[in-house]
Amino acid sequence: MRKFKISLMFFIFLVFISFDLLATGYTIQEHDNQTCTIIGYSGDDEVLIIPSIIEGRLVDSIGDGAFGYCSSVTQIIIPEGVTLIGDSAFSWCESLTEIIIPDSVTIIGDFALAGCGSLTSIIISDSVTSIGEFAFADCRSLARVIIPDSVLSIGNSTFVRCESLTSIIIPNSVKSIGESAFSECSSLTSVIIPDSVTSIGHKAFQGCYSLSQINIPGSVASIGDAAFQGCYDLSQIIIPSSVTSIGNEAFQGCTSLSKINISDNLISIGYATFEGCCTLSQIIIPDSVTSIGNEAFQACYSLSKINIPDSVTSIGDRVFIDCYSLAQIRVSEGSYASNLLKISEYAPLLSYRN
Repeated sequence: MRKFKISLMFFIFLVFISFDLLATGYTIQEHDNQTCTIIGYSGDDEVLIIPSIIEGRLVDSIGDGAFGYCSSVTQIIIPEGVTLIGDSAFSWCESLTEIIIPDSVTIIGDFALAGCGSLTSIIISDSVTSIGEFAFADCRSLARVIIPDSVLSIGNSTFVRCESLTSIIIPNSVKSIGESAFSECSSLTSVIIPDSVTSIGHKAFQGCYSLSQINIPGSVASIGDAAFQGCYDLSQIIIPSSVTSIGNEAFQGCTSLSKINISDNLISIGYATFEGCCTLSQIIIPDSVTSIGNEAFQACYSLSKINIPDSVTSIGDRVFIDCYSLAQIRVSEGSYASNLLKISEYAPLLSYRN
């Protein structure tokens, strides 16, 4: 029995020592509770197995910039027990193709894996509740990502310029999609937005050239400025009645957009909202709209007629400029739209409702 106890203690000692032997090239910040944060690394390993114990302390977090610009590393395994991946922790590890994030991680910081241009896929653990801004920005080879239903929001520019990302499923836990969250994801063809989302941020899908269709759920109340700007392949979209505001330039340059159904509760159409939608042939403006911003329909070459409801009390400048096919603007006699347009270059196009 004594021999067994000595052997067991010796085994534990060897395991403990082996962790510290692995822990070469690491700089740590010690904590009072016998844990530590890795704050730097000077090694050049291609396969990096981060130890769970360094200098007798449990590793509970990866600090800001700890492994940034480690150009030689191709694979990283983060040990169980780490709860935080700090800002820019692995940013610009340009040879990194694979990273394993354990279930213990709850927070992925800003710019955490930004610029990891060789990273092709990532599975975010079910424990993660927060993904920081620019966390995966410029991961140009990232084609597959699984966002767990523990995540509550997708931060600003989280996946900006992930050029190889083709589809994304946003889980039911997410309530907001941040500014430029998927901006310039030029290969993105489909997005599933759940009923939990209430707002789509400015430039959220700007420059997603391959996005052909998107379903905006009835939970969304606002669509931010330039949210779908430059989505050239987007051919149709239905804006649910829950939406009360559409930002400036929201659909600017959506050259394939031929039809759009606008929410019955929309209050305003912003500046250049549909500018350059050159195949847009019809649009119904609901009675809830009170203002139409400057250049709202500029260069909508295929728009042949439009009905402006009596609810509209403000119309901006150059609203229909370069609408070469526009032949009819229907208004009510004596309405704001009628009084404004009959003294403009659009007077010959006016048609009065009975």
